[in-house]
Amino acid sequence: MSANKLVVLGSINADHILNVNEFPRPGETITGKDYRISFGGKGANQAVAAGRSGANITFIACVGDDDIGKQVCRQLKLDNIDIQPIESISGKNTGVAMIFVNGKGENVIAIDAGANAAVTPDYLNKYRQQVIDADVLLMQLETPLETILAAAKLAKQNDTLVALNPAPARELSDELLANIDIITPNETEAEQLTGITIVNSDDANKAAGLLHAKGIRTVIITLGSRGAWVSIDGIGSLIEGYKVEPVDTIAAGDTFNGALITAMLEGQELYQAVKFGHAAAAIAVTRRGAQPSVPWRKEIDAFLATRQE
Repeated sequence: MSANKLVVLGSINADHILNVNEFPRPGETITGKDYRISFGGKGANQAVAAGRSGANITFIACVGDDDIGKQVCRQLKLDNIDIQPIESISGKNTGVAMIFVNGKGENVIAIDAGANAAVTPDYLNKYRQQVIDADVLLMQLETPLETILAAAKLAKQNDTLVALNPAPARELSDELLANIDIITPNETEAEQLTGITIVNSDDANKAAGLLHAKGIRTVIITLGSRGAWVSIDGIGSLIEGYKVEPVDTIAAGDTFNGALITAMLEGQELYQAVKFGHAAAAIAVTRRGAQPSVPWRKEIDAFLATRQE
């Protein structure tokens, strides 16, 4: 386990997953298969990816006062995560995600925030010391934006590196972006933030330039199986991913983020940290579900050992 400290602030969901051949059109009823419930939420997925990768991690989040919330907390502890800042919110359900996965492993998702909406600035304030003491704060966009902004400002004021995975895609204020050190959008999220449709590396480079102009030093635009465009202070390059046969991409981005930040906390150079994240995500897409697909450190190391460059 790394001695450096990671804090994840984010969401916890129960994922209801149904596999379909093709996504339904409006008004269409289709037959699915392999229905299952698994633990998810972008915050929890990234926390689990970090915990299983070996990070020294604390997770700030909320669950509902239901059985699934209790089950989630028990599992997170088994994933090497400090769950002390996770509270059960009376009268609220644990967040819910309804997920269709098609025959290509692609997914569409609808979310009910539930207890995730209780991660307010006041809630954050109870655990502000964890953010102050952290080396890196990692966040996503499934908790209230005002809390994300408050956490980013608190971290910046106390020399905690701020990493943001801006997912799900939405507009973000310049005030928030100015407090981000590392941003990791996919193509859709990068287009939402910059207005640039990313088809090739030139497009990714232009989008990264606009994000640098907002005050963000490190931009990592994930490009699915192609890899990631990585730019530091305007100097960018494509770091290729690993080719595998995808089964389910639900947790690919979250696994990449959790593993990437873990590797950075261990002192790995950014190129190697991105490759580590690619390896973790490549394993995840060959498995079904969100957290059930996230690999452990020994699996990532074994994967990389077979693909030495």
